[in-house]
Amino acid sequence: MSQTRGQASQTQDKASQTQNKALLFDIDGTLADTDPLHLAAFNKVLGPHGHTFDHARFGRELQGFSNASIGERFLAHEPAERRASILGEKERIFRELVSGQIVPVPGLMALLERADRAGVAMVAVTNAPRPNAELLLAGLGIAHRFKAVVIGDELAHGKPHPLPYLEGLRLAGASAQASLAFEDSRSGIQSATAAGIATVGMRTGLSHADLIAAGAVASARAFDDPELIRLVASAMAW
Repeated sequence: MSQTRGQASQTQDKASQTQNKALLFDIDGTLADTDPLHLAAFNKVLGPHGHTFDHARFGRELQGFSNASIGERFLAHEPAERRASILGEKERIFRELVSGQIVPVPGLMALLERADRAGVAMVAVTNAPRPNAELLLAGLGIAHRFKAVVIGDELAHGKPHPLPYLEGLRLAGASAQASLAFEDSRSGIQSATAAGIATVGMRTGLSHADLIAAGAVASARAFDDPELIRLVASAMAW
C-alpha cells in the first residue's frame, strides 16, 4: 500500500506522540476482581497458623504484597522452604478457585483496544507468581495485548519498591512522566508512584479515600468510568 507524503508524515507524527507513553496495569483486583478468591485461599493456608483475615485486614496486610514478604511476616516460625511450600499451596488453591471465573473489570477491553489502536505500549506489573499472572491474562484473552509481564518476585525487589514499575517502563521504552499506572492496592500504588508514574486507584477493594491516601491521583470503580476515560484520553493524547 502506498502513502502520500502527507500520510507518511501523519503516521510518523502519531508514532512520535506515543513512543514514550505506556499504560501499566496491576493484574489481581485491577484487570479482574479476584481479591475475594485470594482472601479465601489465604485463610485456608494461614488459618492453621493462627492468622485469619476479613476484607479489611486483607486490604491492609496481604493485598498487593509479595509471597516472600507475607511468609516473613506470618510464617516466621517456619523454615524458608516450608514457608514457600505453604504459600505455593495457597496459589494452587487460588488457581483452582479462579478457574472458569475470570471476568474483566467493566470497560477494560475497550480501553485495551483503544490503546492498541493508538500504538500505546501496555505492560502488566504484578507481585503474583508467573503461573497466576499467565492464567489470568490467558483467561481474560488479553495476553497478546501486553508488551511484557513484570513479576515482582523475579526481581531483586517487589512492590512496594519502585523496581517493578521501573522495569515495566524500561521494557515499554516509556518515560514515567508520559505514562499512567492502574492499581488497586496500597503497596502497588506506592510502587508506581515511587517510580514517578501517575497512578489511578481502582476501587475493587479499597475506598477512594484509601487509594488517594496511598498516593493515587484519582480513583475509579471500573474502566468505563467517564472521568477515567477522560483522564486517560488526556494523558495519552488520543
